[in-house]
Amino acid sequence: MNNDIPNCPKCECEYTYHDGTSFVCPECAYEWTGAEEAIKAENTIKVIDANGNQLSDGDNVVVIKDLKVKGSSGAVKQGTMVKNISLTDEAGHNIACKIAGFGAINLKSEFVKKV
Repeated sequence: MNNDIPNCPKCECEYTYHDGTSFVCPECAYEWTGAEEAIKAENTIKVIDANGNQLSDGDNVVVIKDLKVKGSSGAVKQGTMVKNISLTDEAGHNIACKIAGFGAINLKSEFVKKV
């Protein structure tokens, strides 16, 4: 199909078409404007791990160095697997997750690598 026309954001149908000022999906009948796609792309949080891979919500990562935890006598050890991360737009600590033995914690993406 035409590369200028995006797939349907609802059902990923590739047979969408342009109808005046909006795009239309023939399979699910969803209609949207190109501006909605641009706004969605701008609002997407881009988080990069220590190796330069882009992270997304639900990814699994591994801690690459021992991390001291404020308010705790222990540390998150190198090699700790962290499952099902959530990305945040907080300054510095841009990964929210749960780690066994520590509970809910925020991490910096520069100290993890994607599995």
